[in-house]
Amino acid sequence: MEETKLTRKYSQYPFVPSRKEERDMRCDEILNIQAMGLKKRMDHIHCHKATVGLSGGLDSTLALLVIARAFDLSGADRKDIHCITMPCFGTTDRTYQNACKLSQCLGATLSEINIKEAVNVHFRDIAHDPSVHDVTYENSQARERTQILMDSANQDGSILVGTGDLSELALGWATYNGDHMSMYGVNASVPKTLVRHLVRYYADTCKDEKLTEVLLDILDTPVSPELLPPKDGNKIAQKTEDLVGPYELHDFYLYYMLRAGFEPEKIYRLACETFEGMYDKETIFKWLKTFYWRFFAQQFKRSCLPDGPKVGSVAVSPRGDLRMPSDASAGVWLEQLENMDL
Repeated sequence: MEETKLTRKYSQYPFVPSRKEERDMRCDEILNIQAMGLKKRMDHIHCHKATVGLSGGLDSTLALLVIARAFDLSGADRKDIHCITMPCFGTTDRTYQNACKLSQCLGATLSEINIKEAVNVHFRDIAHDPSVHDVTYENSQARERTQILMDSANQDGSILVGTGDLSELALGWATYNGDHMSMYGVNASVPKTLVRHLVRYYADTCKDEKLTEVLLDILDTPVSPELLPPKDGNKIAQKTEDLVGPYELHDFYLYYMLRAGFEPEKIYRLACETFEGMYDKETIFKWLKTFYWRFFAQQFKRSCLPDGPKVGSVAVSPRGDLRMPSDASAGVWLEQLENMDL
């Protein structure tokens, strides 16, 4: 049977408006939604302080920018924003310096807590060989950071603001009871492709040269969890997109699966047309299989998400947007992919 010729064009970035004027307006609106959501939560619990883990990466940068805007809206002192940077085995000078500069530019309070010793003690307690760089090695660092953040927030009488984004939640790219957990997640419905534009919009409109310089360098830094030791002279050893696939593909898949309700075969064909010249068909197919497998296998992390503001039409909150069993099978979707004539 002859295939119908596609005449409609699909955006490579369905979460991001293509026109600059519309994109800027949307970015400002989203930042306000995030900030007002946090402000409302803080007012509700009579809390006027916030804690955030600052890594020098995109997500924690956006979270801090949102916190600063929320504090400005409520007339609170930004010194009551407690940023904690927690270097460990994989931290590079670039991300560390950017975390320090960012907190300084925004007038927040910064603490540094090096977690190497604590994690090594933990390795000894559970009899884990620190030379084995497996999931235990990585997740122990994420959970140590979350313990510090939670307890520091309790100590300060503040709210711990989560940093994870929608794309990470869709893929389950978070440590369960580690960076997966917080007291309020401001980025929970913001996909990674949109995170970049929000930070870029802030850089373009903040009218602060030093802050703009820091934000642009953060935007230029490879996305990484920085859990493995650096290589080749303090360079990032882990690049997230090498491990789970390009976020621009995953955000495309996510949008057309949840928002449009398209089946795998249709999403694959649309992706091949839309990303022609950027990714070959084999690469698109490989990461589409990864997307479906991870999306279904990682629902248990989304079933116990912290609250967060909803900024668009696609979200994965278990309280209203995605009521899906944690043991739902991806079998039907993967079978359709396997039976396709590539």
